[in-house]
Amino acid sequence: MNIVLLESLGIPSSLLEEYAESFRKEGHTFTAYQRETDTQILIDRAKDADVIMIANMPLKGEVICACKNLKYIDIAFTGVDHVDLEAAKECGVKVSNAAGYSTQAVAELAVCMMLSLLRNVPAVEERCRNSATKDGLVGSQLSGKTVGIVGVGAIGGRTAKLCDAFGAKVIGYKRNIKGDEPSCVEFVSMDELLERADIVSLHCPLTAQTKGMIGAEQIAKMKKSALLINTARGAVVDSQALADALNEDRIAGAGIDVFEMEPPIPAEHPLLNSKHTLVTPHVAFASAESMADRARIVFDNIRYWMNGEQKNIIV
Repeated sequence: MNIVLLESLGIPSSLLEEYAESFRKEGHTFTAYQRETDTQILIDRAKDADVIMIANMPLKGEVICACKNLKYIDIAFTGVDHVDLEAAKECGVKVSNAAGYSTQAVAELAVCMMLSLLRNVPAVEERCRNSATKDGLVGSQLSGKTVGIVGVGAIGGRTAKLCDAFGAKVIGYKRNIKGDEPSCVEFVSMDELLERADIVSLHCPLTAQTKGMIGAEQIAKMKKSALLINTARGAVVDSQALADALNEDRIAGAGIDVFEMEPPIPAEHPLLNSKHTLVTPHVAFASAESMADRARIVFDNIRYWMNGEQKNIIV
């Protein structure tokens, strides 16, 4: 098998080489490249691949269908909306993801953003560096707040448990309740969640149904004192509507890790220029521990697929 990795997995080169060598010893080839967005370059690099490995770089149908030997796409990410899955189906290419690798990492950053906004951490740090005081910036505790989790899957469920451990009341919205969700979550309608929550934390995938699900109408239902946290997908939120609400003090703050595009984010993006907004460049998934877990999962994916036992099936 010819295995081609088209971007970094965020692990030490020694660990990557260890995984690669295990395949080479069995007669497979393994080639790793740095990230590239040019379609023709990607085709040139992957044209003979049986297996393509990527993380969160876009993989167009044009590239997939140009790789005539391609049989398997191994995505080192939980979300898969950056890959043309329809093209993969049409070309008979199997697809797996790395579900579960970043559950703890994303949940921790979501809670970190809640705490940072509640305690005005960016503002008080600036005050401290400028030899000023906390005057007017006394914050609030997460304990006693009502946190609304939109999308109570693995990550949303873990976030709910962390918030519960802090002493928060947790309510949740989920389209399909399976019965294995955390017992600390009270399930309510989306409208009730928006109206009751002091903090709304988004943990849903990007689909045709969720794109733009948090727009002006939904934001208008939130408390003026509420915070919105998005560590899910940028396109789930109408960025301009959120920025307008923040600038007009119709909600109190936002923590945003994801945008409609991958970083670098254009300087004119509305959420880079809105008040009371904590922004990070899509880092929620990225911890040393989660990157190691991700690598293990995606290389195991290839092993299972080679043995006819595909895991983490997307297609």
